[in-house]
Amino acid sequence: MNPVLRDVDERAQLAGTNKFELLVFRLGNDAHSGSRELFGINVFKVREALVMPRITPMPGAPQHVLGVANIRGQILPVIDLPAVVGCKVEERNILLVTEYERSVQGFAVEDVDEIVRLEWSRVLSAEGAAVGGLVTSLARLDEDEETSRLALVLDVEQILRQVLPSRFRSGDELSTHSAVQIPPGSVILYADDSAVARHQIEKALTALSLPFIATKTGREAWDRLLELASAAKSAGVPIRNRVAMVLTDLEMPEMDGFTLTRKIKENESLRDLPVVIHSSLSGSANEAHAHGVGADGYVAKFSPDDLARAVVRAIAS
Repeated sequence: MNPVLRDVDERAQLAGTNKFELLVFRLGNDAHSGSRELFGINVFKVREALVMPRITPMPGAPQHVLGVANIRGQILPVIDLPAVVGCKVEERNILLVTEYERSVQGFAVEDVDEIVRLEWSRVLSAEGAAVGGLVTSLARLDEDEETSRLALVLDVEQILRQVLPSRFRSGDELSTHSAVQIPPGSVILYADDSAVARHQIEKALTALSLPFIATKTGREAWDRLLELASAAKSAGVPIRNRVAMVLTDLEMPEMDGFTLTRKIKENESLRDLPVVIHSSLSGSANEAHAHGVGADGYVAKFSPDDLARAVVRAIAS
């Protein structure tokens, strides 16, 4: 077996830092250009990578679902990732078993190339590069910026909602919650690079009647916080009169949520701000590391009620 596949399970246990490991794979040739591009997924989200098992077709399955696979007694839907992104492929040789938003599913891919350890600073926002679509970010795999290979990091949250709408759109509505008060002029500042996640967060905050500032990367959130801290200092008011709390994703271009949280808690002007990490990366190791860098809460995506409870608790702290 490809040694990369044997390494996935061990590497997926690494604690998050401002470095991360990207599993790089291929999906065949682009249907329009014919090019054979590299794609990537954070190793933390990969439970395991397997030589393609037997797939059982399911009558009436959604488009781009090949069927189901029996993986260690668990029946998983298998998504045809080349078809989703518009690639032509002769063989789907590898199944990536992934966990997103408390759900496990498989992605069929052509092949796995390597695992690359990267600084988040080498990952650029796809929206900032005027690309977007099903791609959240572009990762430079090599040191030399001018000649580096690029890997397209897919917006898996959007893909899952597109392919499996019944599984990932149910429960998106927020139950009734008690009103929560923040100082006049204060806002919730949140950071998330996924357009789908931003829409969900904004629905939940709007339902709670909480004003917000949206940012798309940890770096953008950090820069905005420094501006708000400066404005609060000039006005002679506490920072929480400008920002009631910070809500951050973990995986983001330029700066991850762990690093953003640590910088906030180490900054004299910002350390009193409650920080809640909101991530599709599940597991006790990530939650423990979040508390280790000073986070005041950790909530897994995406349950609007869980998010609302975490926001209310943080504001009340």
